Amino acid sequence: MNPNDTGLSSQAAQVLRTLALDEELKWRIPEDPVLGPLARKVARRYVAGATLPEAVERAHRIQAAGHRVNVEYMGESCRDARRAVEETDTFLAAARLLPPGCSVSLDLSHIGLAVDPGLALANATRIAEATAATGREMMISAEGSDRTDAVLDLHRTLGERFDHVGVTVQARLHRTADDLPELLTRPGRIRLVKGAFLEPESIAHPREAPALTTAYLTYARQLADSGHLCSFATHDRELIDRIDHHLGGRNKDGAPGEAGVPWEFETLLGLGADRLDAMAERGHPTREYVVFGTEWWLYVCNRLAEDPQRLLQALVDAAA
Repeated sequence: MNPNDTGLSSQAAQVLRTLALDEELKWRIPEDPVLGPLARKVARRYVAGATLPEAVERAHRIQAAGHRVNVEYMGESCRDARRAVEETDTFLAAARLLPPGCSVSLDLSHIGLAVDPGLALANATRIAEATAATGREMMISAEGSDRTDAVLDLHRTLGERFDHVGVTVQARLHRTADDLPELLTRPGRIRLVKGAFLEPESIAHPREAPALTTAYLTYARQLADSGHLCSFATHDRELIDRIDHHLGGRNKDGAPGEAGVPWEFETLLGLGADRLDAMAERGHPTREYVVFGTEWWLYVCNRLAEDPQRLLQALVDAAA
């Protein structure tokens, strides 16, 4: 790639991540009479729909294709205590209505962490009880580094009572080297992602840096060798192939979706379906991450920022 093109792509990604942090835009863009309809066309590639029934329908389709499903109701950075309690009810409904085996994901800042950690713990406990009652995993999503301590603290507290509550760690964050060993002592799945948030280099590896690939592989191997429940959440073909090689290239008996292995490969809706199919053919459990809701602006900006080439696809989608 031309160095000038690389620089332009990095600048575009930086702009998109900055836009993703603008909480006012998450309301203004979808409601704008001109920009809203265009942005929704772009969002359809990455978002299952605005409602839980749409997410349920998509989850059934994914399971029919042979993959597990992880569903998240979008709405990070909720700063109203009353609304955080009301939003928790949607997660409780998801625990009841999603297909069996489908996990429920959430941002803790959606259910009160941006207001008060005690409120977030109370609401997260309600969701943990509901998911336990329906036999499904509960996954805590990653947030910006300014919230990582609070997220991991709350996860530790939940882990003292529940063994089905997982947590997401970001390979980009330098602190993950210290966080991961402690997380391996806790119950619940560990979901490894690269990390999409706007962070300074003093805190995180740049998305384009070779050091990020090295870090992701290091943590993936630690997880694989530990025998701990884990998810390798990435669309990066090189990473997927190298992790597959580390795992031996195939499950021991080659059985697709073998329930006995602790790992799985995960990709996001709208991205990497071919990777999931390939890993399923090699005998690995696979999962697709599905989001729904009306607060999709921040999520879509981060998806586009991960690969600025997706801006071209977004232009096509908007014009369709």
